[in-house]
Amino acid sequence: MNTQDKHPTADELVQRATAMIPTLRARAEDCEKARKVPRETIAEFEAAGFYNIVKQKKFGGYEMSPIVLYRVLQELGRGCASSAWVMMVTGIHNWEMALFGDAASQDLWGTNDLAKTSSSYHPWGKVEAVEGGYRLNGTWKFSSGCDHCDWAILGGFVKADTPTGTDNLVFLVPRTDYEISDTWYTFGLQGTGSKDLVLKDVFVPRHRTHSLVESFMMTHTAELAPTYRTSFGNTFSFAVSSVLIGIAQGAVDLFIEQMAVRTNTIDGTKSNTSPYVRDRLGRASSNVRGAKARLERAMREMDAKISAGVEITLEDRAQYKFDAGRIGRDCEEAVISLYKSTAARGLLMSNPMQRFLRDALAGANHITLNADDTAGNLGGVLLGSPTTDFLM
Repeated sequence: MNTQDKHPTADELVQRATAMIPTLRARAEDCEKARKVPRETIAEFEAAGFYNIVKQKKFGGYEMSPIVLYRVLQELGRGCASSAWVMMVTGIHNWEMALFGDAASQDLWGTNDLAKTSSSYHPWGKVEAVEGGYRLNGTWKFSSGCDHCDWAILGGFVKADTPTGTDNLVFLVPRTDYEISDTWYTFGLQGTGSKDLVLKDVFVPRHRTHSLVESFMMTHTAELAPTYRTSFGNTFSFAVSSVLIGIAQGAVDLFIEQMAVRTNTIDGTKSNTSPYVRDRLGRASSNVRGAKARLERAMREMDAKISAGVEITLEDRAQYKFDAGRIGRDCEEAVISLYKSTAARGLLMSNPMQRFLRDALAGANHITLNADDTAGNLGGVLLGSPTTDFLM
């Protein structure tokens, strides 16, 4: 079935993701060894309609709430963390394209409605304002999924009339204007292929930019459809935390499978009768359940405020940013706890549990899931101090 011919429901999209779990699990080791997601996996994501979930209708998308994409990512992460991560990055960018505007979106999808973007938001390189746009030079790191992408979204500082004297812009750059440098040798999320992008004297027209400062101020979203009126920082952070939920749930799934049949090698008792095994599983399962509830509640609150025309305040956004970080921390702790009950079996590279552990540790290290700094920022904002986080 061509998913463009029929608008699937949210439940149908989630069911398609759930149905992919066995295949993703079977491919996870090869994905890791190749250090990039298999092309057939990307093709299956395309056929399932996942890239249309948060894409604007005017460009062929379903224009759904990001929560639908989050639920899909949670299912995909149960099978393969790296595949879910690449779907997360390349999928949530289709939401961000609404912030760029129609001209940039037309450049991206005008001749290829399946064109994808990787990203590197940190201002790694040098940006120079020139007539009609900007000139970029340098190396941008950690661009997940770049092997499968036709464009990239890159961050950079420019001089501007702001309180800090600078603006943090992001630039939409075609694949023909950068080289991929294979630097992605890591212990976790190996299959994301998060390599470096190298640019030399690349011109980017002004219409292919948008301001993260404006995104933080939320001064430019009033004319957009409601699904694009959440803040960029919150929307992106919850996408990342959704993959962590999937990883943790995948570890719970695998733990149940293994412990249901495992026997203690010393006394011959069934592992599933151990109070410690049961306790760790119960706590881990509760952590994942709580993480899902935290995300769902935040999205319900934001959707309700947008529908009522009520401001999503700075305090709200600081809370939501911490929620994302707390989700990452809770899911990471769930996987660590389960892994500690696998004993020597967990050391074997043939045991997928070690991959769930490594991927959880790597994913929870993402800047958006910093539960320490986001907690401090939230506390400061609640006490009347200025925010220290401008990506929320």
